[in-house]
Amino acid sequence: MHGSTYVPKSGLSRWMDQRLPVMRLMHDTMLTFPTPRNLNIWYTFGGILTFCLAVQLVTGIVLSMHYTADTRFAFDSVEHIMRDVNYGWFLRYVHANGASMFFLAVYIHMFRGLYYGSYKAPREIIWILGVALYVLMMATAFLGYTLPWGQMSFWAATVITSLFSAIPLVGEPIVNWLWGGFSVDNPTLQRFFSLHYLLPFVIAAVVGLHIWALHVPGNNNPLGIDVKSPADTLPFHPYYTVKDLFYLVCFAIIMMAFVFYAPNFLGHPDNYQEGNPLVTPPHIVPEWYFLPFYAILRSIPDKLFGVIALFGAMATLVFVPWLDTSRVRSARFRPVYRQFFWILVADGILLGYVGAQPVDASLGGVIPLLYVGRLATFWYFAHFWIILPIIGIFETPKPVPDSIAKSVLHATPAE
Repeated sequence: MHGSTYVPKSGLSRWMDQRLPVMRLMHDTMLTFPTPRNLNIWYTFGGILTFCLAVQLVTGIVLSMHYTADTRFAFDSVEHIMRDVNYGWFLRYVHANGASMFFLAVYIHMFRGLYYGSYKAPREIIWILGVALYVLMMATAFLGYTLPWGQMSFWAATVITSLFSAIPLVGEPIVNWLWGGFSVDNPTLQRFFSLHYLLPFVIAAVVGLHIWALHVPGNNNPLGIDVKSPADTLPFHPYYTVKDLFYLVCFAIIMMAFVFYAPNFLGHPDNYQEGNPLVTPPHIVPEWYFLPFYAILRSIPDKLFGVIALFGAMATLVFVPWLDTSRVRSARFRPVYRQFFWILVADGILLGYVGAQPVDASLGGVIPLLYVGRLATFWYFAHFWIILPIIGIFETPKPVPDSIAKSVLHATPAE
């Protein structure tokens, strides 16, 4: 925490500051907040994620004005948005591709946290809130994926919700409550639409907590060392506002390239056919950002244990601050952990590939992908529950710099 430097410059601002110091809060958290002077490009994704959330909120609210949450009209209402609403095609493509960009940014943000040890004390709550945001994003995206009521929408809703039936005793009541009956039908769509509209505002509230928790200990940094003097920091504005804005524009250009030139590249063609409960698609596949967890689910032969593995994979992330036993935060000074980190990244990509393929597919026509998925699933859990604690005990880290300023100003090698 740092002392406030805000000085009201008018009678109105002084009056307001004594009653509701919103301007003081914005000044202290967005302008003068002392930020480590060595933050790199990977630390810009927090601002990019805030931008993505704002885009999804604005486009989602406008789209909801034209959408009809009824199984008889939902598919046609989406076509109405695309064809008849002024710039409806643009709003829908921004919203759909914005979800993918949102998840791309959040995956980079999470892996950056894992690499630089941003989950370590005193930032455990920041990390846990981040995991909660990730789970809320997944729930919101799944609910939104069902709304167009295409073939993939309908069958994704059917398959995913039916997984809860594997839970002993309470599974069937949960499924019936989600469906609003005994099958995926009109009550299901209306419930999913209501929740999809509500959850982004919950996400915005948790983002506020996430930022609040961040401003208590301050930003982590690539060196993973604490701020020791004012020389280690810079005011957030103009140094990081300009830097974040530059990379935000670069990110927006990539996003708009998808919107204007390949709007359906990340979607599935079957979703342009109206949902039909009598015709099952040959290969039901979720959006790309669900694929690693979908592969974990499919790799377990038993339905109940598959559901346990699915939720366990997400719950595992909550315990990372305590599973990592190393006293050094950043992987820059942890040569052994750094190798396993990149193996984890490759494992996540492999799980995504496996999840995108049919369940009976094989690797090179020789190795069934089912076994590859099981091996990748085992490695995912082993990384966090076995490898991470052991590395922290036996690894010998490299020497850590004395201060951020000394490392930056004197060009001390970081690796």
